[in-house]
Amino acid sequence: MNNPVYTVSKKFRAGIIGATGMVGQRFITLLENHPYFETAGLAASGRSAGMTYGEAVEGRWKLDIPCPENIKKMVVHDASDVAGFAEGLDLVFCAVNMKKDEIKALEEAYAKAEVPVISNNSANRWTPDVPMVIPEINDFHLEVIETQRKRLGTKRGFIAVKPNCSIQSYVPMLAAIRDLVPTRVVATTYQAISGAGKTFREWPEMIDNVIPYIGGEEEKSEKEPLRIFGSVEGGVIVPAASPLITTQCIRVPVTNGHTAAVFMDLEKKASKDEIIARFREFSGKPQALRLPSAPEHFITYFDEDNRPQSALDRGIYGGMGVSCGRLRTDTMFDWKFVGLSHNTLRGAAGGAVLIAELLAAEGWI
Repeated sequence: MNNPVYTVSKKFRAGIIGATGMVGQRFITLLENHPYFETAGLAASGRSAGMTYGEAVEGRWKLDIPCPENIKKMVVHDASDVAGFAEGLDLVFCAVNMKKDEIKALEEAYAKAEVPVISNNSANRWTPDVPMVIPEINDFHLEVIETQRKRLGTKRGFIAVKPNCSIQSYVPMLAAIRDLVPTRVVATTYQAISGAGKTFREWPEMIDNVIPYIGGEEEKSEKEPLRIFGSVEGGVIVPAASPLITTQCIRVPVTNGHTAAVFMDLEKKASKDEIIARFREFSGKPQALRLPSAPEHFITYFDEDNRPQSALDRGIYGGMGVSCGRLRTDTMFDWKFVGLSHNTLRGAAGGAVLIAELLAAEGWI
């Protein structure tokens, strides 16, 4: 992409809460040499507190790219010491493995310490004044931050969240054809093991195996798109009433990349070429602002019958692009297609970093 519209003279100091987990590790690699943010603090559970980061993740580094050497030397803080860790930070990214009520309390504590929280967790996705954002689709939801700040009694602090990783593999395509009014959607997602924070070394049972259940995923996959498509009324987000979505979520033996097989009915008629054109032309605020993590094309449509493939296409635009293919008519529904997104980049840490870039560019942090 061309040079960004928004630049900074001094980088924002970012903390990572849950830094030792897989998504935390992704945050670390994404923030290395980032033009807006620098990693200024790492926090995790009390088990890791006081160790250097290199010691804390020894034998537990899950990514196929190395940990930056300067990060290995940083000392890990206790995430529960909110006042101590928050001092001097401009924002925090949060990706922790805790109970939902504990996560909500932790994220609110950081927000009340006047540190914006960009969360990968699900705990606050249904808090009415917390924006849950796919930046290309519903950036206008950020306006509810003003309502949230009044509730929390903060001037700078707030919480913004990204949605579940699975919905990124089909919701962008539904967003691109909203003018055609999707009414019914059936989506089956085939989800990589990294979505569970695992590698094949840690989860050998997944080799040559498929598990037809992922706890809580189907409810998220059916309901979260309606919040993404929702409106802002009275300072809070009101979910859309349609389309009606039903899903099945299946764990498959793939390292990265969530695939979705989607069937849909549309209220308005359109040709295959018209739908594909909408996919290819769809863009949003990140592309307009040329944000650093924004893919040049949000959706890439493949004409080949055997695309998208997780191994070939999950890394498109650095893992921040979404791809789809095999759009065709169906015997029961109007149309069907296959979608793919990188679950730990667009679907997790990368999506959160893109939200933070948008928040910075629009003056929220």
